[in-house]
Amino acid sequence: MSLNTDIQKIRKSFPILKQEMNDRPLVYLDNAATTHKPRVVIDAISEYYNNYNSNVHRGVHTLSQKATEAFENSREKVRETINAASAHEIIFTSGATEAINMIAFSYGEKYIGEGDEIIISGLEHHSNIVPWQLVAERKNAHIKVLPVNEKGELILEKLDTLITKKTRIIAVNHISNTLGTINPVKEIIKKAHNHDIPVLVDGAQGIPHLDVDVQDLDVDFYCFSGHKVYGPTGVGVAYGKEKWLSDIPPYKGGGEMINRVTFEKTTYNDLPYKFEAGTPNIAGVIGLHKALEFVESTGKEKIRQIERELLDYATSQLKQIEGLKIYGEATNKTSVISFLINDIHPYDAGTIFDKLGIAIRTGHHCTQPLMDHFKIPGTVRASFAPYNTKKEIDILVEAIKKVKTMFG
Repeated sequence: MSLNTDIQKIRKSFPILKQEMNDRPLVYLDNAATTHKPRVVIDAISEYYNNYNSNVHRGVHTLSQKATEAFENSREKVRETINAASAHEIIFTSGATEAINMIAFSYGEKYIGEGDEIIISGLEHHSNIVPWQLVAERKNAHIKVLPVNEKGELILEKLDTLITKKTRIIAVNHISNTLGTINPVKEIIKKAHNHDIPVLVDGAQGIPHLDVDVQDLDVDFYCFSGHKVYGPTGVGVAYGKEKWLSDIPPYKGGGEMINRVTFEKTTYNDLPYKFEAGTPNIAGVIGLHKALEFVESTGKEKIRQIERELLDYATSQLKQIEGLKIYGEATNKTSVISFLINDIHPYDAGTIFDKLGIAIRTGHHCTQPLMDHFKIPGTVRASFAPYNTKKEIDILVEAIKKVKTMFG
């Protein structure tokens, strides 16, 4: 079966791709922001609301038991997908942002104090910067930054000099959402563990593109969102090693996370419920299960093969356009291209692309420090999924040429 045949088969699973945008076929190149949802995910959410809508863990009636079973089956699917040692190491959140905030707050409450240090990288999304800044401000701790080179790669040799006896945690993304750089997180984790320092990995972009094995990585915390991996919005995962999750305090209080409440004292529930206060996004969790099954049935290797071919083709085509500069040319990267066209502002280019039916991201991509590093206001970002085609890249190339002409 040819790669194009594979892509066309995958496209049939995504009903949104059949529509037109501004009287043109939709060309969706904003997958790093959110991916579309296959029919199986949409149907699973609809089935829950139509047939067994009920709260979980709290009822003995049939609907509640059915919803609880589906919810916990999803937890097991996540465990299997990332090869966690136990399902109770899987905490459901509203997304990667809440997952990182949860770990930053809870870990920070117990283990970060005045004068301590937190290491992050120059490639981080704001969601893996601001939560640590909040901890640092609250605890009077310090943020240190692992720098980035001009290719958009971490300067890993600098990590050894950044780590000190005051370093309490390292937080780094698996893949840069802006540049597509795949970071050497296993090596970072090994270096950190040599100093008994835990590591949090922001896996929002890692899960859609890579095989993630948290035990092989030996990562302490791994966070990701459902909507980046063909699942629903409003659901995510915080994985943590049991030793950490058992030791750190809960992030939020309320129902489900308690063992016993009195006006004098509250004791907390066992893992994972200790961190899951309130009614969760049940439909989203069930939809995430189907999304992970979709990825599994499609084949991660096939997805990577398609994305690699699209990235290589797009890179070669864009490099032929005079005045176009690509930002982020790491040796090891995934299917994301950030670029600027002469001195045309990204927003101006993006407006024209939209009129031509192309959904593409413009701006700083929630990585303002990285934009400051390159001394630019933002970029145009094209990010590819296995339902994209070379024809869509050709449409993008022609649109770029039109933008150049209009602003020339």
